[in-house]
Amino acid sequence: MSHSKRTTWDFYSAGRVVFGGGAAGRLGDLSQRMGTRHALIVTDGGLAACGAVDRVRQSLESSGVRVSVFDGGEPEPSLDAAAAAVSCAHEVQPDAVVGLGGGSNMDLAKITANLFRHGGQPQDYFGFDQIPGPTLPMIAVPTTAGTGSEVSHAAVLTDTASEMKFSTLSPHLRPQLAVVDPELTITCPAVATADSGIDALTHAIEAYTAIDYGDLDIPMEQDVPYSGRSPLSDCLAERAIRLIGQHLVTAVQEPQNLDARTGMALAATLAGLAFSNCGIAVVHALEYPLGGTLHCSHGAGNGLLLPYVMRYNLPVRTAALAQVASLLGVDTDGMNPGQAAEESILRVEHLRRQIGIPERIRDIGGREEQLPEFASKSFSIERLMLLNPRRPTEPELLDILKSAL
Repeated sequence: MSHSKRTTWDFYSAGRVVFGGGAAGRLGDLSQRMGTRHALIVTDGGLAACGAVDRVRQSLESSGVRVSVFDGGEPEPSLDAAAAAVSCAHEVQPDAVVGLGGGSNMDLAKITANLFRHGGQPQDYFGFDQIPGPTLPMIAVPTTAGTGSEVSHAAVLTDTASEMKFSTLSPHLRPQLAVVDPELTITCPAVATADSGIDALTHAIEAYTAIDYGDLDIPMEQDVPYSGRSPLSDCLAERAIRLIGQHLVTAVQEPQNLDARTGMALAATLAGLAFSNCGIAVVHALEYPLGGTLHCSHGAGNGLLLPYVMRYNLPVRTAALAQVASLLGVDTDGMNPGQAAEESILRVEHLRRQIGIPERIRDIGGREEQLPEFASKSFSIERLMLLNPRRPTEPELLDILKSAL
């Protein structure tokens, strides 16, 4: 179905972003200025054990903010984890929620802030624009450099029964405050640093190669979860890709290297701003059923699939992928765009290998007979199919998966 060409694009962010070493120490003052009197920190046991929760709690309490803690967060959070977090919120009655951790904890905090304010079940809000109004105020404090959830409008939960991940997308899920302190990422283990870092690269490359905003086949007057590639998203994605090329391997191999940690923290936030406005596409669509069934981390699943989807998109995004190669440090002088675009895929594969991301679906326990169901589930996520620069058929999705097996 064809509509008049879209002539506008949108851009949203978190209400305020505070970035830099030591930023977490300002959390109490910043949250008090927002009117917070009682904060619920949504986090996990690992961060409680390593002292990150205490650091955030002390900053809040020193400014007179009461603190309660829910530390039942889990990787790729389930509906049960969401129910437990919401139950805790009802018990302690906070007036703000602080999401402390990786994307999983920040997403859980968003779901908690929404359900505490609006009631119901997580499933009631799956999809786009189902949240009727503002949630409880939400503060995001990332301890990994990856998802960009601190500035995004998305929260992902895993339905263990259907082995599928579901997104809730709403402008109301963008945090009022994002406090990005690279020092908090120093304790992030190497595997999580690698998984989250390749996730940020996936966000940046998918944003940079998404459908152009003017080509999005949706009426102008209709609100959309993602509005396609724009000049502003390109600026953010380009900087993120360059930073990741410079700092990801070092951050994994030298966890105490604050320069690398700072570069990756900035890259993750920039990529989050880019993709949460213009869009993600087929890599994420394929990862949702794959990760839900095979129980790999979201970042590892994205990193595994990324080069195969880049190859699928190459015929319609040759110039952009040629630029990706250059941003990742490839000397493309003397190459034609096709050769440079090929080099971008090889460089991503090399990066993936250097940091230990699985390279094949069979490496994480996938079998050929599972692929048709993965393709079918992915194809049903229409908003992500629309955002890919090359509109895939279900058999083409299956071909991508077979090439990755």
